[in-house]
Amino acid sequence: MKKIVIIAAVIVAVVGIVALTVVRAQSGYTKVLTGKVVRGNLVAVVSGTGQIKPKTYVNIGATAFGRITHLYVKEGDHVKKGQVLATVESVQPEANVEAQKAAITAAKTDIASYIAAEKTAEANVEHAKADLEQKRLDWQRYQALYADKLVSKADYDAKKAAFDTDVATLAQAQASLAQAKAQTESARGHLANQVATLRYNEDALNKTVSVAPFDALVTNLPVREGETVVVGIQNAEGSTLMTLADMSVITAEVKVDETDIVNVALGQQADVTVDALPGKVFKGHVTEVGNQALLRSTGLATSQSTTGTEEAKDFKVVVTLDQTSDELKPGLSATAKIITARRENALSIPIQALTLRAPENQKNNKPHVEQTSASTDGASQDAQKQQGVFVIRPDKRGKLRVHFVPITTGITGATDIEVTSGLKDGDEIVTGTFRTLRTLKDGALVKRDTTPVNTSKDTNDSAT
Repeated sequence: MKKIVIIAAVIVAVVGIVALTVVRAQSGYTKVLTGKVVRGNLVAVVSGTGQIKPKTYVNIGATAFGRITHLYVKEGDHVKKGQVLATVESVQPEANVEAQKAAITAAKTDIASYIAAEKTAEANVEHAKADLEQKRLDWQRYQALYADKLVSKADYDAKKAAFDTDVATLAQAQASLAQAKAQTESARGHLANQVATLRYNEDALNKTVSVAPFDALVTNLPVREGETVVVGIQNAEGSTLMTLADMSVITAEVKVDETDIVNVALGQQADVTVDALPGKVFKGHVTEVGNQALLRSTGLATSQSTTGTEEAKDFKVVVTLDQTSDELKPGLSATAKIITARRENALSIPIQALTLRAPENQKNNKPHVEQTSASTDGASQDAQKQQGVFVIRPDKRGKLRVHFVPITTGITGATDIEVTSGLKDGDEIVTGTFRTLRTLKDGALVKRDTTPVNTSKDTNDSAT
């Protein structure tokens, strides 16, 4: 029994010595999460939320006063260009058109009679000309006979009087012809006026029928058959029949944060997702980038706001979808992920590996500067810090140590960031945790932590 106790005591002592040795060996080490600098394709994405909108839509307003007699569509219907949408009572416009057509018929009859009178006057002129020519020849013969004393003075005077009478008759016939032509032209003028009035009345009649200006979707129908509509201000109650949306070109109108808008440009590709259609991605491209900031709380442009503008702002961005879909409806909530930059085979590291440290020449000989406030002091210190990562390298005895290496970065992806200088492919770096990176010192001994990371706890540490 005594022998067993001695053996047990020896075992406990050996275990204690081993444990003490391990603890001492591990003392002074910091457990860190590590990763490698790798090459790969990197995509920078800017996100914005908004809604689906047609590129072209129009409010069909009432163009005539009256009661809606027929409503041929309902909300959600697809209509074709020229299709009749609704009709308004048209008794008076139809009567005006029929009366005007009758007036035009009468005017045409008057013109026909004036033309006939004009032809009669022309015939009278020709007859008068022939008579005048005959009387002129007779008078010329009698002039020669009277000069030779072969006819009496009475006969000579009679021929001259006959000639003068025919001259007057010709002038009268010509005046009658001119009058007939003037009456014809006047009648034609009255006819033109009647035709113009008919066009006016027909336009008023046509306005009692509403037709689709293009192939579209009925997105709003605020009226019912039997209601009375009025011609008035657009969107006023009783003046708008319906809203049509041209769904042949569909856009996603989204708002992008002011810090990201500088990276957005026309023509950039985008992936659009719709909350109502999970799992579906619609390809598109940026067709409009707003130049006016919008207040996030109200959606008003900063130029229209009368209050302070120190709040967060967004900019409107329009993404036009490359292909349409019958599943898309105006007003559906949408998210656009705009690809602002691409890098092929770029050096990259996880974003969480980045940290800020004061330059080496300021660590030991930091100048004393009096600050007027804590916020100014913090901003000044952050401006003087360098961004970099902790690179893991073995020392002369084979122990792992970290060294802060300043780096320059390029585009930022969803989880990784491009490294343009300071690192090379395959370098091992410290990637976490956040609490460890916050307190890690240059040259510290480290060991790789292979235990699972509690991401929620690390996130809470980051927030504090």
